[in-house]
Amino acid sequence: MNLEAKIPSIRAGADNPNHHLWNNHGTWFLHYTAYPTPFTKERIRRSLGTKDVLAARSRRDRYFEQLAGDAAKLAPPSPKQAAA
Repeated sequence: MNLEAKIPSIRAGADNPNHHLWNNHGTWFLHYTAYPTPFTKERIRRSLGTKDVLAARSRRDRYFEQLAGDAAKLAPPSPKQAAA
């Protein structure tokens, strides 16, 4: 599998603070699309287990920070790091 497919690209603008959030009958969910290969996509939906939009935003941000941290561990070292 191509490493580029494993590194997340998170797009969220300041004009929409609820980006990637979805309210399903009062409970907030995280909703985003992952691309495991260049030819496939997968819709990911995870319950954030809260009815409070502020708590949902905080949990979404923590989830994406963890996802980015996990991807950084999988990334190969940059040429500068390899030379050091």
